[in-house]
Amino acid sequence: MRKQFAVLAAGGLTLGLMAALGSAQADKASRPSPPAKASCALDDKNAITVEYSSPRAKGRKIFGGLVPYGEVWRAGANEATTFVTTADVMVGGTHVPAGSYTLFVIPDKAKWTLVISRKTGEWGTAYPGAGSDLARVDMRISEIPTAVENFTIAFGKAPKGCPLIMEWETTRASVDITKM
Repeated sequence: MRKQFAVLAAGGLTLGLMAALGSAQADKASRPSPPAKASCALDDKNAITVEYSSPRAKGRKIFGGLVPYGEVWRAGANEATTFVTTADVMVGGTHVPAGSYTLFVIPDKAKWTLVISRKTGEWGTAYPGAGSDLARVDMRISEIPTAVENFTIAFGKAPKGCPLIMEWETTRASVDITKM
């Protein structure tokens, strides 16, 4: 009898855990800033993956408004934006060893700075401070003709790598990434 009860309890616990995990995934997808992902294959064995949450503009002034100029921004919403590379890469001329990092940016009118932090697992806007920075890299910015409603991170195509591109409102920020 005890054995049957233990089997039933374990089965019930397993089903409950599966339902909770499924619900958590559904909850993330229904957030106002749903999860998003960008990947770039560096070669047959190595890749870069960025996971972030994609906020919506909703008619708001974004850069210089919701996202102040000159301040560290988490480059997304909800959980911190992660950057995982399985190979050593050069990000805008700066060596970044294979590993997991958190991305932040410092937007400004004339240029953006990409902050690659060694500290991972943050939630929200909690920037761990310059002491955790692996690197700070200048990004190119340009104005795009049509406003982008959803904050987007993507990778472009290049002969020796994949530029990282961030777009929102009418701003595009990018930085070259190449495999070492």
